[in-house]
Amino acid sequence: MNNNSSRFGKYIQLRFHNSAVKGAKINEYLLEKSRVVQQDEGERNFHIFYCMLAGISRQDKEIYGLLDPTQYRYLNGRYGTEDMVHAWSEKYAVVSNAMDMVGFEEQEKVDMMTILAGILSLGNIMFEPTDGEMVKVTNKSLGWLKATAGQFGVQDEELLRSLTCTMSMTRGEAIRRFHNQQQAEDARDSIAKVAYGRVFGWIVSKVNELLAPDVDLDVQLSEIGILDIFGFENFAVNRYEQICINLANEQLQYFFNHHIFLMEQKEYKEEGIEWDTINFKDNKPILDLFLTKPFGIFSLLDEQSAFPQATDKTFVDKLNNKFKSHAHFEVVRSHNPLFAVVHYAGKVQYNGSGFLEKNRDTIPASIRGLFINSVTPLLSVLFTATISRTGTLMPRKANLLQAAEDNFNSTRKQSVGAQFRHSLAVLMEKMFAANPHFVRCIKPNGNKQPDQVDSKIVMDQLRYNGLLETIRIRRDGFSWRPSFREFTQRYGILLLKPDLPTNKESCMSILNITELHGWKCGSARLFFKYFHQEELARLLDRLGRAALVLQKNWRAVRCRRRYLALLAEVRRQRQAQREREEREEVEARRQQLLEEERKRRQDAERENKRPVSTPIPLPRTKKPQPRPRSILPGSPKVAPVPRPRSKQFQATPFDNDLDVNSDLAQLVGEFRGEERAKERHTKRRKTIRWFKETQARKVVRNGAFPCWFHGMITRRQAEDLMTDKPMGCFLIRVGQSREGYTLTYRGKDRCRHYLIEMQTNGKYVILGEDRAHSSLPDLVTYHTRVGIKPFMEVLTVACGQTCDQEPDYEELRNLMLSPSLADRGPAPGGEESGPGSERVYLELQRLFIPPSQNTGLEDHGPPGQEDHRPLVLRKVLDRRFRAESGERLDDSRGAEYEDETEAGSKGRLVPRLYPSIRLAMREIQQIQQHFSANQDQ
Repeated sequence: MNNNSSRFGKYIQLRFHNSAVKGAKINEYLLEKSRVVQQDEGERNFHIFYCMLAGISRQDKEIYGLLDPTQYRYLNGRYGTEDMVHAWSEKYAVVSNAMDMVGFEEQEKVDMMTILAGILSLGNIMFEPTDGEMVKVTNKSLGWLKATAGQFGVQDEELLRSLTCTMSMTRGEAIRRFHNQQQAEDARDSIAKVAYGRVFGWIVSKVNELLAPDVDLDVQLSEIGILDIFGFENFAVNRYEQICINLANEQLQYFFNHHIFLMEQKEYKEEGIEWDTINFKDNKPILDLFLTKPFGIFSLLDEQSAFPQATDKTFVDKLNNKFKSHAHFEVVRSHNPLFAVVHYAGKVQYNGSGFLEKNRDTIPASIRGLFINSVTPLLSVLFTATISRTGTLMPRKANLLQAAEDNFNSTRKQSVGAQFRHSLAVLMEKMFAANPHFVRCIKPNGNKQPDQVDSKIVMDQLRYNGLLETIRIRRDGFSWRPSFREFTQRYGILLLKPDLPTNKESCMSILNITELHGWKCGSARLFFKYFHQEELARLLDRLGRAALVLQKNWRAVRCRRRYLALLAEVRRQRQAQREREEREEVEARRQQLLEEERKRRQDAERENKRPVSTPIPLPRTKKPQPRPRSILPGSPKVAPVPRPRSKQFQATPFDNDLDVNSDLAQLVGEFRGEERAKERHTKRRKTIRWFKETQARKVVRNGAFPCWFHGMITRRQAEDLMTDKPMGCFLIRVGQSREGYTLTYRGKDRCRHYLIEMQTNGKYVILGEDRAHSSLPDLVTYHTRVGIKPFMEVLTVACGQTCDQEPDYEELRNLMLSPSLADRGPAPGGEESGPGSERVYLELQRLFIPPSQNTGLEDHGPPGQEDHRPLVLRKVLDRRFRAESGERLDDSRGAEYEDETEAGSKGRLVPRLYPSIRLAMREIQQIQQHFSANQDQ
């Protein structure tokens, strides 16, 4: 979408201990905020605007006050194809779920989306001059002004006053200066840029806070820093962003030169070796051109930014007069404010238009106070926060420190250039203190196509990255510098001597037999050219091939000897086997003859003893047994004999609770059964209390518990319920020793138990999954379509409770009232939720209303009267009363109450001034219809 470069630089600090990651921190540099209000040809705005407009539902668009994307001026009236919109919608779902997984609160997400919608609406406010010295908002933009004020949580009159005039105090007297049209438009765009930049900084700060490592302060954490920053840029038109980006690359190139070349030559000198001086292009004069005080480019830019009457043309003229003789600065003769700088990667021509305004990054003086008092909590936090010297948002800074650093919110003392210079200085300090590794990325072509290499593009990148210079210097210097110990351990085999000492003499002996030339020997290490390592590798390969020949022949001889020995043994065994078989055959024949002779004699004796009379049949030895009564027709049923417990449901060491006999526990004294039973009972009571106070309202749907919810049962009880159930059957139970849930799933050959984590923002996540859900019913609904990792098991059938009249488990029965309320009909909403749904609904009301006011629904009076019930519950119950009695909304309460009820009844969070936003959007649509009708006429 935005092809020219990254929109900001980031430095990621990964902290770990014993190879395990313990946390991370992100620092962001130079966000290109100007893209919010202006994009060059072929470019787009920030991705989040398009993803938001594509991914938000139609109902939520009405809540946030979003209209057709082509109407927004900050998007240049362009949107995208159907495939792009679909991709943006999926990306928005990914971003929203990622914020849930990290721990963002739902209200924070609502406020963030409302502010982004307000930025888009702000761009559609247009101004026109009046007869006097004032400017006013055009009639077509009045609706956008009201919509922006509602989305920012301020009054539209105060917002208009901040856009059209400036208040200043002189000798205790307030003086109002009115803006012209250009100044009003600059104020509008500056508000959009600052609001977007602070939201972006708040997200980074919030992520750092939520991902902060929770480890002991005494534990020393190691750290890996990853700097992902923009590359050198040279476009057809280069503006303020490009000069900052190229300054960062100049600084990184200087660090690269210092680390690779200067430190390398310093090491040559310390080791006392002779070398030819390596010449490389030092870019220190270019850095001095930019950063020298008080006459560097950025110092002069800050100086001109402080003058109200200064222009971009006067700034460029001052640069031409000051640096016209500088070797790295060139004067450009043009009507436009142009100048050129000869960077290490080549000459770049900059267009100075907009330099002063972008460097000032000013906002109207009254805007900060206006947004601090906004009814939108997030906007108030953003403008109450302190901006550090590096431009980082610090929303949680202490008040005392904030007062001390408040001067950095001053435009005069803290320009964008000053913030960027401070951030570069801090970054360089971190890099000089670390052991750096450089990764240079090369793009093969500009079309993002595989198997295509554009030689010009590749060579330009090699030159911009300084790789050509690096290759030349590496070739001239000693790129490989091993210590004596390292060299001896790796190449000592070349001497074919065991127990070789790791000293200088051994190294010399090895090198004397290699016939290498051009290497140097220092006091503690050896210095080699880049090709020496390849020659040594070839010598090792030669020894390796010789070793293979020796191993091959030795293994062949060993295997031949072993084969002959095995062959002789096999022959001996075969001869012994034949002799043994012959003996066994002779013995078997003799035994057969003896057995036949014995049988013949027994038959003869039996024939002599046989009686003459006919034999009499003998009686049965066992009486026939009658059929069991349990299987006879009409016989009463007999309780079945308990079957042995299946192995797949046997208790395991991971059972969270087993039915332990308290008498048996008392007999086993060493395990302290009584204390453990009390502790388990206490944990159970605490968990039930947590469930009643914080979770019951979220689980209940239409006044009843879902059939798959089974309260607090043990692991074994859950598996017993699943014994005869089909694969895919599931239930959710409350954990007994922790505040959370467990999903039990009937797999193909066993039951699996998935832990359900409770996020700090109230979301539910199955351990190991990467998707957060706002409620347990939403989690179940999602996993009936998408399988649970890693086995991708899909929930199919809910494991219902054994009793149809009331819940089976104690903690659910405690939420029921008297049985007389069981026949009052279906639950609110018209769905059949079971006979106990109304009782659950009333009991939940009792749980969440103070005891002093819990006198029943009838005692609260009609919904129009004031009462002390919680606001959310009051709206829900009032709506239910009106639905039951057929009462219509009171027209005297106005559209504001109607809008609040409409949004609040859906159970979603809405902006603080949601009614004002709705009215403003209706006014915008009416004005657009009026103007379109006039154009048709």
